Amino acid sequence: MTSAGCSNAKLHAAIDLGASSARLFAGRLDRDRLEVREVVRLRNWAVQLPDGLHWDLLRVHQRMLEALAQLSREADGRPLWIGIDSWGVDYGLLDAGGRLLGPPFHYRDDRTSGRLEVLDRLVGIERVYQATGIQEMAINTICQLLAERGSGAYAVASHLLLVPDLLAYLLTGERRFERTNASTTQLVDARTGQLVEWLFPLLGIRRELFAPSIEPGEHYGRVLPAVAASVGMQLLPEVVAVASHDTASAVIAVPAVTDDFAYVVSGTWSLVGLELDAPVISEASRRANFSNELGYCGTVRFLKNVMGHWMLQECERYWALQGRPARLVDLLPEVEACTPFRSLVDTADPDFAVPGDMPGRIRAACRGSGEPVPESDAELVRCVLDSMALAICGALEEAQRCTGRRVRVLHVVGGGSANRLFLSVLAASSGLEVVAGPVEASAVGNLLVQLHAAGGAGEPSEMRELVARSFPVERVLPDLMLAREAERARARWSVPNGRA
Repeated sequence: MTSAGCSNAKLHAAIDLGASSARLFAGRLDRDRLEVREVVRLRNWAVQLPDGLHWDLLRVHQRMLEALAQLSREADGRPLWIGIDSWGVDYGLLDAGGRLLGPPFHYRDDRTSGRLEVLDRLVGIERVYQATGIQEMAINTICQLLAERGSGAYAVASHLLLVPDLLAYLLTGERRFERTNASTTQLVDARTGQLVEWLFPLLGIRRELFAPSIEPGEHYGRVLPAVAASVGMQLLPEVVAVASHDTASAVIAVPAVTDDFAYVVSGTWSLVGLELDAPVISEASRRANFSNELGYCGTVRFLKNVMGHWMLQECERYWALQGRPARLVDLLPEVEACTPFRSLVDTADPDFAVPGDMPGRIRAACRGSGEPVPESDAELVRCVLDSMALAICGALEEAQRCTGRRVRVLHVVGGGSANRLFLSVLAASSGLEVVAGPVEASAVGNLLVQLHAAGGAGEPSEMRELVARSFPVERVLPDLMLAREAERARARWSVPNGRA
């Protein structure tokens, strides 16, 4: 491990945007450990406007600016570096003058309904997969652009920037297309990392909207003086490209010591997969709906999007709207006492992917499939956690079949790694040792790339050793009684395709 001396003078800021919250963390090397502290956290929510569902990104940007100004004062003259990661697929459009043409659409907006069928008609789903290695999802940028083509904003747009690149542009004025996030668009060749040029004319999408690429570790540039002055920032920080897809950053921070691991990046989504040296693009992987997203240092994230804590987040939101707020963390003791695997739902059901009365939808799905209907809030949460765990295990089995890899350890990082009940159900359902943590893996991976660019962190294996030294992990072994219950549940329930 390189000495901390050459980067210890720098303070590193990780802007880490998730689908439910936006955070800014400060990080630095202290001897042989990475110290990370949270500077600000705010809720990140969708805003319903007349034309659809959008992100309130400018509010987030302003709050991050204010937090960066606070950090700049704490830096006391030391250099400040900034890295930005977020979810994938969503973007903003700029006109020729660099003006943002409205807030970015939220990937859950219904404008993409039916666009997969359009994509299949224009090009062929199989042909797109063979070129890009990305799973078929209506939320993908390619489908969003099929919906966007007739809009007034699209007609006058000069550039398209994915969310992390857009925030970097708002700070620096530089337009770039970061590679790990670019691969989520379903417009990039998984083998070469380049845009699939022949796709654009067939889809009627303008190739010139896309900015020059940038690699993790390269620099966008310094924060613009006028931007810094607007919040009293006392220096002009350097903005560095990281692995700007939050899953790519999170996988960097998996504290694995061997190669025979799988990961679950557990948040609003559960991203379930393996780290590979090359993409696996086959008919089996296409049918299993696995993606080959580009990772850090030439790796590939062979993964599948499985339902994460979105269903529970939406339950909490709906309960609050009904005037009876109930927090998941407060319900967990009751949830643990509920009968395991009593009620199951297909978490891949499209009804669960959109906002609304999630508790009602879960109960309706149980009635429709003949499952016992969860009556209490705790029974409903238990239904979701058990169903999530079985869906994740189904994806793990598919990943091993498609790649020929054998998994011995399952690493869970992200917010879900703090849910002890979820971890125990996952261990029992998979039969694997589960290693949980760090919770803020995306921010940690963001900081690690910055440190490497500054000369303060080594290669990926050394980064993982640094994570293991710096953050506690929890190890959960399968409980035999719960494992038997899980096996009985799997016998009656085909994951993730509904009842057997």
